[in-house]
Amino acid sequence: MRHLLDWLDIDEPTWQACIREAHRYADHRTMHADRFLDKALGLVFFNDSLRTRVSMELAASELGAKPVVVTPGSGTWGFAWEDVVPMTGGEAEHIREAVGVLSRYCHGLGVRLFAEGTDRDRDMSDARLKTFAAASDVPVLNLESAARHPCQALADASVLHRTFDANTAGKKFVLHWTWHPKALPMAVPNSTLLMASRLGMDVVVARPDGFELDKGVMEAARRQAAAHGGSVSETNDADTAADGAHVVYAKAWGGFERYRDPSAEEARRHANTNWRVTSERMARTDQGMFMHCLPVRRGVVVDDVVLDEGPSLHLDQAEYRLHAQKAILSMMWSGGSPKAVTERDRAS
Repeated sequence: MRHLLDWLDIDEPTWQACIREAHRYADHRTMHADRFLDKALGLVFFNDSLRTRVSMELAASELGAKPVVVTPGSGTWGFAWEDVVPMTGGEAEHIREAVGVLSRYCHGLGVRLFAEGTDRDRDMSDARLKTFAAASDVPVLNLESAARHPCQALADASVLHRTFDANTAGKKFVLHWTWHPKALPMAVPNSTLLMASRLGMDVVVARPDGFELDKGVMEAARRQAAAHGGSVSETNDADTAADGAHVVYAKAWGGFERYRDPSAEEARRHANTNWRVTSERMARTDQGMFMHCLPVRRGVVVDDVVLDEGPSLHLDQAEYRLHAQKAILSMMWSGGSPKAVTERDRAS
């Protein structure tokens, strides 16, 4: 596991091993508490965080490693990103030198780097994340980028795997767009779609017209589903999408129209305030479980009663962020292969 930028880059045995490892850490939180006493993990947060920051710091420290948090622009230099451009502005250091230095101090780096929201191709290709990774001499973990959130995806996959006793294939999974006052990025819905399709679920992307996900992501999800016995479809009818669902995963995201006409995207988004997960919609499911990555706006994305009276997995998902990230660090620092993890477990 040279880097973990996107689970599409990681083979199936490693993906499955990480799910199993997350379950082991869930069952034995203090397992391997001193395994990585000789390691340091640099965590670079360009954007705000609660679950990701706390769970990554705890994951590293509970495995014996030393977490070091950097928040650019708050106590550090501002970083420049463009190459072959004289740095005559306010940025004092180029990202290449900053990452180069950090990778000499640390044995792994995590970075949170949201979408810029101005250039669709740049965001969907994760250009800044790839620039960061290219400058590093140590493994880089994507803590949410413009286009992907692999840590959330592994946590969610582990929760679903446990909830359905590993029998996720054929279960109906609805990725439910919801209204939000802001045009949120697509990293979580992209990774959620790819995660559920990789588990062989029958995934329905329910969204209003104008809020389609990237065609390349949809195609990748369909390939994943076909390889694992599932399916991927789309609908603009939130009510019928819920019929017979085993899981309803709510997530807001902005439309691609924001890149060329932000005002038009905003108007279209605000015309769909009825896209909210309600108890009435959950009643149409097959005793369906509600999921959300958090933070969630109550009364906007989902009704309070859905969260409070359930069944809901949103706090399980948050808990599993810790277990999943321990699994990722273990894989990264144990030779990067399922075989290395298995041999380590046998030895211990």
